[in-house]
Amino acid sequence: MIDGGKGQLSVVVAVLREMNLLEDVKVISLAKQREEIFLPGESLPLETEPDQPGVQLLRRLRDEAHRFAVSFHRQKRTERMRRSSLDEIPGLGHHRQKQLLATFRSLDYIREASPTQLSTVPGVGPRLAQQIYDYFHPNQFSPNQFSPSHSEGVVEADVDSVVDSPMGEF
Repeated sequence: MIDGGKGQLSVVVAVLREMNLLEDVKVISLAKQREEIFLPGESLPLETEPDQPGVQLLRRLRDEAHRFAVSFHRQKRTERMRRSSLDEIPGLGHHRQKQLLATFRSLDYIREASPTQLSTVPGVGPRLAQQIYDYFHPNQFSPNQFSPSHSEGVVEADVDSVVDSPMGEF
């Protein structure tokens, strides 16, 4: 049974035909607005009465399918909301997540914290603090990227000499 009218039924019929299953699978559709029942290839709905036992059964089937689908999607949404983006950071377990949230009070404050601020949380060392910071700021360079070990060929300049240069600024 297809939940919908002629349009939905015709799409299902086309798919079944493409899969060579049209002869094996019998389909009908139940249009919600007027509770009309359509058969493949028929332009008009079956003549039925709303109080017929078969029509009532089809309505109950459709309503139960809706109830099941809605509860399933609500459950999945609830699971997604329970998961934190902190779960996606490697090396950051549940205990440290709780410590971060206890210290910063919200995910937004954790996101805004510097690596130094993050490393003040018990159990969060400088390396993990940098990983947390990098997770929330993927397009920014971390301060460690420009340390001497990572910057071969980088020329350091005196800031005052650059500002006082004839060009005035960068």
